[in-house]
Amino acid sequence: MLNEMNTAQLRKFLDDHYDRYDQPAFIANDPINIPHRFTQRQDVEISGLFAALLAWGQRKTIISKCHELLRRMDDAPYQFIMQHSDDDLKGLLGFCHRTFCDTDLLYFVHWLRWFYQSHSTLEEAFLLGSTQRERLENFHNLFFSLPDAPQRTRKHVATPARGSACKRVNMYLRWMVRQDARGVDFGLWQRLPMADLICPCDVHVERVARRLGLLTRKLVDWQAAEELTAHLRTFDPNDPVKYDFALFGLGVEEKRQQSL
Repeated sequence: MLNEMNTAQLRKFLDDHYDRYDQPAFIANDPINIPHRFTQRQDVEISGLFAALLAWGQRKTIISKCHELLRRMDDAPYQFIMQHSDDDLKGLLGFCHRTFCDTDLLYFVHWLRWFYQSHSTLEEAFLLGSTQRERLENFHNLFFSLPDAPQRTRKHVATPARGSACKRVNMYLRWMVRQDARGVDFGLWQRLPMADLICPCDVHVERVARRLGLLTRKLVDWQAAEELTAHLRTFDPNDPVKYDFALFGLGVEEKRQQSL
């Protein structure tokens, strides 16, 4: 049984599956392929933020909706954010993915324009605080600091202050911060330490992590995400979230086999 492996065996098992899944072939069927369309830093940051925060539901649908959103921005997100007119914003009306609709989208565009007017990179919005929990809480507060922030939009940017595991925000940070030579994650941001990242706890990761004894907390909340990441740090203290590839890949593979 997997949960009966000793620490050395478990580390090797996870390392083997990390090597298997952290490959360029991973990109095509994952929302991370959206920011991989771009080379300019700000385009990667903006398209990645939307792709990560819209990442719930089937991956095929997520990717399709992100492509639709970018088409509405003329496939030039940073230019659209900074140079759009009121008439351009009309092209965003009617966009909707699940409960994320044009009201939310218009505020995202407004906030991003406001932020980029005084900062060259979105990384600076995630640097406030000494712990990852503080950084995510402060990002949430900063994001909703503008006076016209809709109350309904708050549910689309998670915060540990509400007990959330912050799955999508943590996935976004993995994309932007992790550095390796494999070509999947971007490693654009170098002021946030990889060691501080928290593993995204989606349903696949949660299920496999429980089977492996890496997660025992019943609720999938911020404490659960910290518990899982603390276990992963025992295998690689400098890059614990690389094992997100192993846990997620194993979970997707298991689900696929069960459906056959």
